Amino acid sequence: MPGGRLTQQERRQIALGLADDLPYAQIARGLGRPTSTITREVMRNGGPAAYRADLAHRATERRAHRRSSTASRRADSSPQPHGRDAEAVAEYAETLTTVLMASGLAKMPARVLTCLFTTDTGSLTASGLAQRLQVSPASISKAITFLESQSLVRRERDERRRARYVVDNELFYQATIASARSNDRLVEVARQGVTILGSQTPAAARLENIARFLDFISESLTRAAEQAREVLHTTSGTAPNDAAPPRPSPPEQAG
Repeated sequence: MPGGRLTQQERRQIALGLADDLPYAQIARGLGRPTSTITREVMRNGGPAAYRADLAHRATERRAHRRSSTASRRADSSPQPHGRDAEAVAEYAETLTTVLMASGLAKMPARVLTCLFTTDTGSLTASGLAQRLQVSPASISKAITFLESQSLVRRERDERRRARYVVDNELFYQATIASARSNDRLVEVARQGVTILGSQTPAAARLENIARFLDFISESLTRAAEQAREVLHTTSGTAPNDAAPPRPSPPEQAG
């Protein structure tokens, strides 16, 4: 299986696969590469609609040169904490950002979230984020506003009364609960349709099944989040509870 960076020829094969609407997994198999490599390559170079092999190859070369230069400067001026490899950290940050983008985040919120995740303190000021990401304060402000609206970061004041943006373990619990409750309105409207369309009709049965499904997902996710909440607060060097939380039982089938 090939290793290392993608070649220009491999990028052209990716472009051909995208043009034929092939799934990432099939393109990856054809190249003998992991699917994650293809996903990351496409998402960091404009997405499936805008991907161009030659442009992607040149952009990757520029990123590699910039990353190498940045890592060298950091190594000379400010050593990484805990003996970390600056280039490896930069590569990992790019990978995590790509995965967050693939999950639905826009690029700048994904970069901000990655920056906070990979900071030991888990918090930075707006100016600190702008400096680390080399972007304008306005870009940071817009990204933070979105992340706050999704309960993915929270704001607090430090001893100098500066706003600091924090990502901590509890936020994952809160975001999960919010996600579980986001379907409540759809469940309510689906059940209104059951009444209006007539409970014995096929259309009403379809809507009732959707409502029951979403109800079960919401309840199961909430229960699982409550049961697993303590895992988020496991400290370094402390083994988590070996006993996995009990899995929720599926809903009974209607007779």
